[in-house]
Amino acid sequence: MEYLSPESRNFKKTLTALFLGSFIMFANLYSTQPVIAMIARQFRVTPAAASLTLSAATGALAITLFFVSFTSGMFDRKKIMLLALVSSAFLSILVSVIHYLPLLIAVRFVQGALLAGYPSIAMAYVNEEFDKKVLGYVIGIYVSGNSLGGLAGRLIVGTLSDAFSWNVAIGMLGLLNLIMCVLFFLLLPESRHFDPGKSSLKRTTVGFIENIESRPLVLLYVLGFILMGSFVTIYNYIGIPLMAPPYNLSQTLVSFIFVIFLVGTFSSTWMGRLSDHTSKSGVIILSLVLMIIGLFTTLAGPLALKVVGLAMFTFGFFGGHSVASSWVGILANRREKAQSSSLYLFFYYVGSSVVGSTGGLFLQNFGWAGVVFAVCVICAIGVLLALIVHHLVVEGAIHHRRHHLHRHRLAGQHV
Repeated sequence: MEYLSPESRNFKKTLTALFLGSFIMFANLYSTQPVIAMIARQFRVTPAAASLTLSAATGALAITLFFVSFTSGMFDRKKIMLLALVSSAFLSILVSVIHYLPLLIAVRFVQGALLAGYPSIAMAYVNEEFDKKVLGYVIGIYVSGNSLGGLAGRLIVGTLSDAFSWNVAIGMLGLLNLIMCVLFFLLLPESRHFDPGKSSLKRTTVGFIENIESRPLVLLYVLGFILMGSFVTIYNYIGIPLMAPPYNLSQTLVSFIFVIFLVGTFSSTWMGRLSDHTSKSGVIILSLVLMIIGLFTTLAGPLALKVVGLAMFTFGFFGGHSVASSWVGILANRREKAQSSSLYLFFYYVGSSVVGSTGGLFLQNFGWAGVVFAVCVICAIGVLLALIVHHLVVEGAIHHRRHHLHRHRLAGQHV
């Protein structure tokens, strides 16, 4: 069976479906972030307590992704992705009638856990169904759905909350996502290169051991930790210096900083396509260097320069993530691509939680410059990891080629 390529009849339909799925997932996942202040006022709790409505979802997502890595190879790809998206949309609708904070946090935890069924399976689907020559481009389209979904979810809920309650705003987002789920189902073809009947817990466990014993894969997992940890840390705390003198921006104006996510829709696709024709490690290093330069630019006094620096940082992040995640799929064992994708995303979201929280200590003790310095150090470590992965992959390719030539010679001598 042929793999999907730009010449294939279902190529554009499949890309559209994956984009929609990515959009739905991230719109739902980050839906409470823009209304944390409203939630805090309504339930008379601190913003830190209200933020549990977001961290509960992302934390559950990370935890569940680890277990998904053991079971993802046993079930139909399309059905699992559809179940994750539909159930998540229904839970967003349910939020519209919840007026008790512990119940809201519990529902968000379940929502995050259910959403884990989409991202790793989607990346595995891409790596199994698409021609390897266009993987970078396809993953780039998928990641652009991440950025647009995260942006749209925040803006839709934030805007509608002015006209309705924040509960109703999230419920309306759920209805919109439910409609998009129907389109996802109609557009996405069934898997053609995956047979769930061939998977078993024993084989999956063996695959897990292979995945964590692969040094290039483990380093790419850590790279995901670094990329997402850096990204979330900056966006968690950038509002604080912008709301302080001399800028004194309002919360509403600061919330529009998320519009910068739009640069990610371009960079993820452009850098993904670039990595298809050049060195993947080189593109990742370029992404990390852009992130570092962008961060140093945010230390400048003029507000315009801060925005430019943040855009450059965001451009680098989305490009680096799209290339790193597609590289995981290429290096992974063909039978356990979903598992390797799950492990990458597990590290990715753990980075969001761990580094994002730790960044607050640097802000508290050293100000914005402390946050920038800490994230720059982490990004520099990422550059080193990308170089090591490149060396290991090239070394492995040379070893494989020599082994193949040796076997060929032995076969010739035998004849």
